[in-house]
Amino acid sequence: MKGGISANWRVLTATLFSVVIIAGAYYLAKDVESPSSAEASTETALLKAIASRDTDGDGLPDWEESLYGTDSRKIDSFSLGMSDGEAVARGLVVPKAIADISIGTSSPRTDALYAEYSLPAPPAEGTLTAAFTESFLTRYLAEKQKKGRALSGAEIQDVAGQALQALAEAIAVAPDFKAAGDIDVLDTSVGTLKEFAARAEAVMRKNTTEATKNETDYLQDALENDDTEALAHIASIAKAYRDAAVGLAVLPVPRALATDDLRLINALMRLGQIAADFNKVFDDPLATMLALEQYPQAVASLGTAVANIGQIYAAAGITLLKGEPGAAFVNIAAEVKAEAQVAKP
Repeated sequence: MKGGISANWRVLTATLFSVVIIAGAYYLAKDVESPSSAEASTETALLKAIASRDTDGDGLPDWEESLYGTDSRKIDSFSLGMSDGEAVARGLVVPKAIADISIGTSSPRTDALYAEYSLPAPPAEGTLTAAFTESFLTRYLAEKQKKGRALSGAEIQDVAGQALQALAEAIAVAPDFKAAGDIDVLDTSVGTLKEFAARAEAVMRKNTTEATKNETDYLQDALENDDTEALAHIASIAKAYRDAAVGLAVLPVPRALATDDLRLINALMRLGQIAADFNKVFDDPLATMLALEQYPQAVASLGTAVANIGQIYAAAGITLLKGEPGAAFVNIAAEVKAEAQVAKP
């Protein structure tokens, strides 16, 4: 997203709570002015950038290097006298999840290469890479049995894509940070609503960062410029999300707000986890790709919670003027939409 409406809502939201809820503001602004499909595809563009990133220029994208057990910073990882991309194309290097199977059915020449240049040990149990390779292996074997032959490079790519999507969906249904029973609920009154707004605003203001852009912009900076400072900003944003979720979770909440308060808490924590995975883009690109798959849903949930909370206060007849305790927390949805209207050409 560049310029125009996006610049306005980012500046406005940063003024309120640094970057803690920058992302959610985008979804509020969309109700007023939907961006073009090109502008709205930030996550898709980042996924493509990561999927095609080839640090060493060996013809094998970085995320596939983790699948094949090769080194994304070394053109010829196993000293085969050719690039890793060429070695993969010739079948001399196979995904480490199926290496043991391939060795048993390959030519003597391939067996000799594996004996001389051993593949790395399988990934540690419980890691994201281990989960992906297990998913990939299951699908690979099923497809190989179905076709009755070894899969082509394009077919392996398809299987890898299916495994990635399946893993993303499995991770997306992970348990929320908090459940309804974990929240201390109060009777709803004008007094409890105003007190909650003031305390929630204090939590959000406490958990700010020096970042001036959101996590996807910094991720783009990191990819385009190998910007380590951008990664530091992403880390600070991830911490701000998580700390804000923890702080809100301990506040007693009026019953009328309980559902959306819980939605807000869980969305903030999920975004904290996702942003932390953005920070792994150079070391574990698969983790970042999966995080990007989950990002839009988490951001939408955050935006919905913020908008609903504002509507609940309005329905209760509570108007908090700028500068009053809790006003920034209650009015953010209205402020963002008003700014969006002003920014319309």
